[in-house]
Amino acid sequence: MSVAEAKTVKENLYEGMFLVNSAKYANDPDGTSGAILAILERAGATVVAQRPWQDGKLAYEVSGHRKGLHYLVCFRMPGAGMEVVKRQCHLSDVVIRHLVIKHTPQLFNAMVDALTGDSSASDESSGSREAPAEAKAAVTEAVTE
Repeated sequence: MSVAEAKTVKENLYEGMFLVNSAKYANDPDGTSGAILAILERAGATVVAQRPWQDGKLAYEVSGHRKGLHYLVCFRMPGAGMEVVKRQCHLSDVVIRHLVIKHTPQLFNAMVDALTGDSSASDESSGSREAPAEAKAAVTEAVTE
């Protein structure tokens, strides 16, 4: 693919939830989060927001693990990168499971705001962010559909 073609590739907005071994994260949080970000970097993603979310006992055993930490990442990436993410997650010794969801700009902005705690920052892909009440309405509407 040429440079001109690469610039015309549309980037989608995604939210990824990565279940990681909570003991590994407790021992090396930077290394564990770095492994997740390296997977996304290999796929051509641009990370917008990230943070650990929930750590604790899992509802059921997953790949021999009874505890885990959910790590949330909001990122931009061409759709073709999804196969790379999937393959790298399966090969990773850090990621136990993963789930990636494609979002609309409104829902993506609301998720980034929730992760960063900033409702006034501007978004490069869609101009400016919505007001918090409008973002909450967009999230509620998307959930009820």
